[in-house]
Amino acid sequence: MKPGDLPPAIEGGIADINDQIQVRLDKLSKLRGRGDHPYKNGYSPTHLAAPLHAQYDSATKEGLEPQKVSVSVAGRIMAIRSFGKAAFVQVQDRSGVIQLFVQKTALGDEGYEHFKELDFGDIVFCTGMLFKTKTNELSVSAEKLVLITKSLRPLPEKFHGISDIEIKYRQRYLDLMTNEKTRETFLKRSKIVSTVRNFFTEHDYVEVETPMMHPLVGGAAARPFVTHHNTLDMKLYLRIAPELYLKRLVVGGLERVFEINRNFRNEGISIQHNPEFTMIEFYQAYATYEDLIPLTEKLFQRIAREVCGSEVIPYQGTEINFKGPWRRITVEDSILQGTEFKDRSKLRDRAALLEYGKRKHIPMTPKMNVGQLMLAIFEAEVEKTLIQPTFVTHYPLEVSPLSRKNEKDPFLVDRFELFIYGREMANAFSELNDPLDQKERFQCQVEAKKAGDEEACDMDEDYVRALEYGMPPAAGQGIGIDRLVMLFTDSPSIRDVILFPQLRKSQV
Repeated sequence: MKPGDLPPAIEGGIADINDQIQVRLDKLSKLRGRGDHPYKNGYSPTHLAAPLHAQYDSATKEGLEPQKVSVSVAGRIMAIRSFGKAAFVQVQDRSGVIQLFVQKTALGDEGYEHFKELDFGDIVFCTGMLFKTKTNELSVSAEKLVLITKSLRPLPEKFHGISDIEIKYRQRYLDLMTNEKTRETFLKRSKIVSTVRNFFTEHDYVEVETPMMHPLVGGAAARPFVTHHNTLDMKLYLRIAPELYLKRLVVGGLERVFEINRNFRNEGISIQHNPEFTMIEFYQAYATYEDLIPLTEKLFQRIAREVCGSEVIPYQGTEINFKGPWRRITVEDSILQGTEFKDRSKLRDRAALLEYGKRKHIPMTPKMNVGQLMLAIFEAEVEKTLIQPTFVTHYPLEVSPLSRKNEKDPFLVDRFELFIYGREMANAFSELNDPLDQKERFQCQVEAKKAGDEEACDMDEDYVRALEYGMPPAAGQGIGIDRLVMLFTDSPSIRDVILFPQLRKSQV
């Protein structure tokens, strides 16, 4: 291949060359033929679009001209309106859009001819003076205009329909280029994560990092992704939760810890689930799950204020009110109030739960224990009704292997889950710190795994050993960051708030 030649068409590259792309390839060849490098470096703008608008949009045409403000900007061409010997060009940078006014008299004959070769999507660098047009639009009168990156593919005109949804998720870079709402969503995501981090730092928590590859499955009930370390010749599992490592740190004396972490669960994909997702998990010594309730309210209220400007926000056409205190209800009371199951005396009766599930067509199996049957009813009939922020408390011990038993009722544990808009947003409990009890529960999980439960935990002897040294009484909580972002950006699907969501193989 000679210098300047284009690589051959390859799958996933320029395999689908059409007439528009060929025209751009011809322009690229012409650029190189005259010694004009189409991918230049060393051009750094002095200004961004949004700050320029903020500072000068209110200035009058007459007030701006005497200031003689010289700027340089750079960005992607999103629109060109040409009329003879002049043109208006819309250029987009990371902050917004600024208009360039390009004239033949300013660039010269050769420079203007080169400008006319530019396409939508090309990235340019421009220096010039700020001025106001007749319609009072802030613009840069181009004195120098340089192509610094040639775009070989035309930008999509707009997104609509199923095929464009595929583009939106598979080619996120196009979505970000052309969809302002998408850019706003991910800027808000960054702000939400920063707000969460600042909140916990201000509450005297220490941010830590724990392993993402685990020798054992633990910390949550989920199917893991399995990998293999060649040098050590050992099976490893991608983290399904950081819980057991974080609590080891509490044992070690880090009494308030948090981690904003990536977790991996080998499960289904839906508008609420992605196999790879982000959580914050935090632990506080000398606290109970009840102490975390007001802390959680304060966290969500702060995000609402800082990101949305109000503690009352819209979500998918419904008004969500974060002003506290939020509703609290036990799992059993929620079933009695929210379903046709009204006999409290039968709530822990296995046969009665199975019969109700069969009558209501709720997925259940004879292998499920009482706690699992109860939770199946809750998830099928109650969960979707919990629209306003609601703490659901006192879960069955059988579905909470790491939670502390309730001292008044050993069937239950000291735990809550937070629901908003029918979705679980957070899971918290007073931690089990009795090593003998913990070992017994791990053993039950091992037996469940032997019986075919693919989501059961392994026996973690080292974690039990850590508890034997003594973990102070503590409470911990996990909050799904992706669902948090969905809520505060009014996004209907988790795919809308993950830059590169997991998708099926492309059929193209």
